[in-house]
Amino acid sequence: MLARLANETFDVAIVGGGATGLGCAVDAASRGYRTALVEAHDFAAGTSSRSTKLVHGGVRYLARGDVSLVREALHERSLLLQNAPHLVKSVAFLTPAYRWLEIPYYATGLKLYDVLAGHRTGFARSRFAGRDEALRRVPWLRADGLRGAIEYHDGQFDDARLAIELARTAAHHGAALANYARCTRIAQGRIATVRDEESGNVFELRANVVINACGIFADALRKLDDPSASPFLELSRGTHIVIEPHAMWSDDAVLVPKTADGRVVFAIPWHGRLLVGTTDVPATEPVADPQPTDAEIAFLLETIGRYSNVTIDAAKIGAAFAGLRPLVARHPSSSTARVSREHFVDVARSGLVTIAGGKWTTYRKMAQDTIDAAIDSADLPRAPCVTARLALHDGTSEVETLTSAQPDLARPLHPDFPYTLADVVNGFRNEMARSVDDVLFRRTRLGFLDSRATQACRDEVARLAAEQA
Repeated sequence: MLARLANETFDVAIVGGGATGLGCAVDAASRGYRTALVEAHDFAAGTSSRSTKLVHGGVRYLARGDVSLVREALHERSLLLQNAPHLVKSVAFLTPAYRWLEIPYYATGLKLYDVLAGHRTGFARSRFAGRDEALRRVPWLRADGLRGAIEYHDGQFDDARLAIELARTAAHHGAALANYARCTRIAQGRIATVRDEESGNVFELRANVVINACGIFADALRKLDDPSASPFLELSRGTHIVIEPHAMWSDDAVLVPKTADGRVVFAIPWHGRLLVGTTDVPATEPVADPQPTDAEIAFLLETIGRYSNVTIDAAKIGAAFAGLRPLVARHPSSSTARVSREHFVDVARSGLVTIAGGKWTTYRKMAQDTIDAAIDSADLPRAPCVTARLALHDGTSEVETLTSAQPDLARPLHPDFPYTLADVVNGFRNEMARSVDDVLFRRTRLGFLDSRATQACRDEVARLAAEQA
């Protein structure tokens, strides 16, 4: 891949290997364009591996009147379920009501959610669940004062795993991609100077058009292209906590409809743990590895505690993580929770195309809009977008092949989790993992599930990495 990037000339070169950049690579390559992508860290190492793991329209956007945004996201939700059924599934959410008037209020909003989703979506319609049913399905829910719940269905996915499958899909269609390849300079919107972070080698990546899909670092890349460029983005930090299963568990998810800062909070079953999030706190600058604060963790514990019949404290948290959202600051505000999640495509005087904002659910539409803009910017031959019906790569069989050839690789990496040594080997051999953290946090999800288990597995993963070198 590195040799191709340094020696070929491309139609489209993408800087940034998160959800948006990888989506652009799939879109461009599947249209037949010669496509390149470079990522300074690992694929999805930043925001794109630190989401709430939802493929959704956004019920709180609906409450704020963003009907067009919700309709578009619900359409994309159905497409993603269709194109990646191995990574996306429908999950039931219960919205508990502790006052009688809340029942018709929540029911009306979620019925509108159903209407906007349309028919044949793959997701069940909303309905009322009585008090006894709600308590049976979510045993940790506070019973005192509960009147019932409104059930609705939304999508859940594995964000980093979807990113890897997008990279594999783009490669299948001919794209050249490399992680740990940092763009250090942009010239005329067509040439990117790239440094291989492992070897230190520097090369020029040449293309008819360069796309800036750097997420929280998009403004920094725009500055490389034009030092006078004014910033597009406001940043917001979202923190999640993962609660150990013996402390709190349910097969169904819960939507907490009211928080102190006017948001909603989700409690969602994920890989055998309960994921609770998220916060929305202004962040001053982009950083590669943002950390959750004690105040945010306390906020999430307090919020979920008001709806729980069990006492949850920090000792019951298996892991916590934070990500920064790149929000388009069309109307700067002191509250990042009020900034639109809609995406924005900009074409600079140099021809550099920047895609900013958006969210995982709409990554495919963001990519389509970006490649359309790149075609116009570089006057490329027109080719239609085909990703609405493009099945994404499924690497499941590769792990099975490894264990068939080497049965010892079927051994669990950790006794409390389903990941095997074959998952580790496959990450290094077939999925471009370059470090222990690449495997522990993104090829498997152990690092986001249990911090102690992650530490216990480091030596074993390092041993397997050395064997693959």
